Amino acid sequence: MPLPPAPSKPADRVAVSALLTSTQPLARTKRKVQVAVVNANANANANANADVDVDVDTVGTLSTHILNTQDTRDTIERVNPPTVPVSQQPPAKTATRIRKVTATSTATKKGATKLFVLDTNVLLHDPMSLFRFEEHDIYLPMIVLEELDGHKKGMTEVARNARQTSRTLDALAGVHGADIALGFQLNSTGHLAAKGKLLFQTQALNFNLPSSLPQGKADNQILGVVEALRQTMTPRQVVLVSKDINMRVKARALGLAAEDYQNDKALEDGDLLYSGMHPLPVPWVLDKSGKNTEFTHPVVADLLINQLVYFETIGEPSLYAQVAEIRGKTAVLKPLRDFSNPKNAVWGVNTRNREQNFAMNLLMNPEIDFVTLTGTAGSGKTLMALAAGLSQVLDERRYTEIIMTRATVSVGEDIGFLPGTEEEKMNPWMGALDDNLEFLSKTDTTAGEWGKAATNELIRSRIKIKSMNFMRGRTLMNKYLIIDEAQNLTPKQMKTLITRAGPGTKIICMGNLAQIDTPYLTEGSSGLTFAVDRFKGWAHGGHITLARGERSRLADFASEML
Repeated sequence: MPLPPAPSKPADRVAVSALLTSTQPLARTKRKVQVAVVNANANANANANADVDVDVDTVGTLSTHILNTQDTRDTIERVNPPTVPVSQQPPAKTATRIRKVTATSTATKKGATKLFVLDTNVLLHDPMSLFRFEEHDIYLPMIVLEELDGHKKGMTEVARNARQTSRTLDALAGVHGADIALGFQLNSTGHLAAKGKLLFQTQALNFNLPSSLPQGKADNQILGVVEALRQTMTPRQVVLVSKDINMRVKARALGLAAEDYQNDKALEDGDLLYSGMHPLPVPWVLDKSGKNTEFTHPVVADLLINQLVYFETIGEPSLYAQVAEIRGKTAVLKPLRDFSNPKNAVWGVNTRNREQNFAMNLLMNPEIDFVTLTGTAGSGKTLMALAAGLSQVLDERRYTEIIMTRATVSVGEDIGFLPGTEEEKMNPWMGALDDNLEFLSKTDTTAGEWGKAATNELIRSRIKIKSMNFMRGRTLMNKYLIIDEAQNLTPKQMKTLITRAGPGTKIICMGNLAQIDTPYLTEGSSGLTFAVDRFKGWAHGGHITLARGERSRLADFASEML
């Protein structure tokens, strides 16, 4: 029987309620039926049509189930309607595959995520950077793999990172079912936070760069890859990630998006670094018996364990305490010892300001295993750490010896190789130790020349100077470890040193974030910044930022004005 012509008037539309349970047998040929679902509710969207493509098998029938909700009146405009009325057909088995083309297409979903093109220096700086981009995809140009291969030899930090990156790429490629043409799932090796894909350059890309940029240089080839991806991936955003400032400048000059690798930074601004102190808005009286007291106030929500609190106002008694415990909106405050009093001097050293007194309380507290001290030059970091260490090693016998180390980074040109043993090689770097030991030995005025000489010999026998290069694999038990100039350490080096601590060991990290000499570190990416940020609030760690220098008026003025 021939088919009648398609309806052309709105009156030919059939109500959806008549089709909720009906089916229609189809002809013996395979065809595609297009229906348009129209929402008759003009308040919602009178002009919004969602197309539905329906592929129907030759032996199947089309079963349309449309849920009519909120009393909306929907209709179906049928293209090529059947000859028999729909309501008279019996139900039959269907073999139907329905694909809805929604407003959010695949291209649109892909456009929501970015495509980051990594420079080689990012992988050499942080081998785990592949898994730091959350749901976004990562693209590696072929020249990046070539540069990784060129840096893999040697025992330097860069060579180790290059080898680690290569092992990571091999692990991703070795996952069952991985296809390099489609990209590797970054979470396939256990890094669940990385939900994107790793894509490689598997074919040559066409790009045009200015003639002033030599085509053979690796940086310019990476820029060319970014330019080609930007043209082919539109509207998806393609971003170059590089630690090279000049590389980012050239990319922006070419109109390409470029960013620095930010995941290595603990803080964007050094001024946001945890200070270890917090002023109290209201006066509070501690228990005169020396026991802990409870403090209830909304400001408790901003406090952390082992944070030092104070209240100073003219006409009111001052308060200096340490947060020992937090119970909801109540903090348990522990009174501090006043080391500014000559009776409480530590190896003849008295504190001169509030921050120094806070620092000395942390240094002398046996329950604190890790202390970080930051501050300007001449604020007393090394002197207080040595005085507290000698008191607890020689007087209290709490630790067996003091171990002192530091990052051997020169301010100017390197003077070359140094002769002698490990300790003799480290002596030129330990001028601060000698200066402070000379000051501490002069505090005992009752001893004669022989007594001072014996004291100096005893002190020297209990202080060991070690190089950081030979710390790997060691376990320090019952030691008092001082890490000086810690601002020049990378987060990985800081982790290596802190994890050397065994039972009964206390570690003191000191440094001035304004005096970083390592060329690739900033205040936000220094290992000292990472240590302060990660250990804040730990029950056995403490930090204080020393705000005022006490070395001399000349040093204080130079720190502020230069």
